[in-house]
Amino acid sequence: MITTGRIVRLAERDRAGVHFFFDGQIRRALEGDTVLTAMLASGHALRMSEFGPEPRAGFCLMGACQDCWVWQEEGPRLRACTTLIAEGMRLRTTPPENWP
Repeated sequence: MITTGRIVRLAERDRAGVHFFFDGQIRRALEGDTVLTAMLASGHALRMSEFGPEPRAGFCLMGACQDCWVWQEEGPRLRACTTLIAEGMRLRTTPPENWP
């Protein structure tokens, strides 16, 4: 199945690929992508809204708001718009069971 992302790359030729896990599924991004770019380019929103059934995709895209927090499988949260994606990173759209 081919998934069209919310962000579509027009031209990328010189960056290495990076693999990460998103809600248990392996995804591919490019070295130097932010977590937000990697997630949106793979066709997914960051998380579901607390205020309705809509998915959230970030708001300010520069670290000033609180809209792009995502969870790592180990529990800590990170800001998707200012954190660079890393090989093997494990991310999730919902808080882990041990999250406060």
